[in-house]
Amino acid sequence: MLPDRGPWCQPDCPSTPGATREDCGVRTIVRHLLRVGIIAGVGYALFRAFSSRPASTTTPWEAQPFPFPPQPAIDTASPWVEAAEGGACPAHHPVKAKLSSGIFHLPGGANYTRTHADRCYRSADAAEADGLRPSKR
Repeated sequence: MLPDRGPWCQPDCPSTPGATREDCGVRTIVRHLLRVGIIAGVGYALFRAFSSRPASTTTPWEAQPFPFPPQPAIDTASPWVEAAEGGACPAHHPVKAKLSSGIFHLPGGANYTRTHADRCYRSADAAEADGLRPSKR
């Protein structure tokens, strides 16, 4: 008589000719794992379907030539935009401005590369109209 190896190795487990009781246990475990996986997948699908989604803040996209991906449409009509993380300015608003000092820096200036901007302006005229003065270098 063989020792009891657990609830999954039942003596009446159907098996193919030549299969052992261990094969029966492995098949039973695989069946249980498959059932748990299916239940988890259905639960996750329901969670995703009924979860609260934030309000859509869709950004319009502009098509680009072939090898480049679409880019978000940017409002270039505004005289200034907030600087990116780290104080970098986008190409369409290249003038860097520090609001604490009231100074703006033009591209190519001595301190332009090391300035971490608070705002980025389209042009020097737009920065001056906002009450900032140009840097001395």
